[in-house]
Amino acid sequence: MLDDDWTPPPVLLAVDLVIFTLREAVLHVLLVERGIEPFQGAWALPGGFLANDREDVIAAAHRELREEANLDASQLHLEQLGAYGTPDRDPRGRVISVAYLAIAPGLPEPRAGTDAARASWTPVPDILRGRVRLAFDHDEILGDGLERARSKLEHSALATAFCQETFTINELQQVYEAVWGCPLDLRNFYRKVQAVTGFIVPAGAERRTGKGRPARLFKAGDRTTLHPPLIRPATATT
Repeated sequence: MLDDDWTPPPVLLAVDLVIFTLREAVLHVLLVERGIEPFQGAWALPGGFLANDREDVIAAAHRELREEANLDASQLHLEQLGAYGTPDRDPRGRVISVAYLAIAPGLPEPRAGTDAARASWTPVPDILRGRVRLAFDHDEILGDGLERARSKLEHSALATAFCQETFTINELQQVYEAVWGCPLDLRNFYRKVQAVTGFIVPAGAERRTGKGRPARLFKAGDRTTLHPPLIRPATATT
């Protein structure tokens, strides 16, 4: 039973967004350069506080993505990644952040707005190697989003969305390598992909990619979940 003198602690609610895409076969994440304190000049995930006490949390995520990077969240599938509430995660006070994740191909160049000085697609390897430092606890949120994205490629047909309508096995493999962060053996990858009935199907054509034999072309099948799953190798980067 609560003490009669208890009052609710002052807590602010915010949203953060982890938006992944592939650009030139490299996994990128959307970052904004903060134009205000705290962490002015530092890179961060797009996000911010609820506009008022009547704004829905997912609506706030849509609004922040539009205001900070000029991206239309209605064209994305935002899924809730988690809630982050370590007491000292934000120097402005006790802030709980609800993070959302989206992974999509062909996203346009962002354009900064509101309190963001710049917005940019940033290579994920640059962040993992420490070349780009993130504000707040956004390294943790990004890491959780990356793990979720890698798991999605294990268990779903998401990777085919990043290929053209017809593609080679090598082009599909490049998607997995970019997200998982490790090289894959082509023959072993082909064997695993072919073991999943309905994942990809022959397109009945070939494409010459070099001096060797033309590569067979495939297209996405009707399967959305992979069984057996394509388990990533233990050498995948963290």
